[in-house]
Amino acid sequence: EKKYPGAPEWHIHLIDENPFMIDSKVEVIPIRGLHYKLPVLGYRFGNIAYCTDMNHIPEEEFAKLQGLEHFVINCVKYGKHISHYSLEEAVAVAQKVGAKHSWLTHISHQLPCYETLADELPAGILPAYDGLTIEA
Repeated sequence: EKKYPGAPEWHIHLIDENPFMIDSKVEVIPIRGLHYKLPVLGYRFGNIAYCTDMNHIPEEEFAKLQGLEHFVINCVKYGKHISHYSLEEAVAVAQKVGAKHSWLTHISHQLPCYETLADELPAGILPAYDGLTIEA
């Protein structure tokens, strides 16, 4: 009844695999994935999908990723990693999704600087960077 001034007020919403709406305006489509063996979710908002902190997307989830303008995927290093996509895996997933623009994020110091990495990547795939804004 008597709340301390400035104390946060929590409104918990459980998220499962079913799409949901934010403010009756934005549809959010959860994308199932794995972070090693831990089930995690990525999300699609209109023509943008954000699938980070994972190293596997089940085949049946790729239908949810068709027709994207922007696809954001994690990538930590060259070569296999236990819970994240490698550069090679992230590029393969991005090409399979086929978004107009794919952005690599969660990049570690084990990859080269922006310009060098950008030069190595196929057309339509670039490293994300601090302050990047994507407008849909």
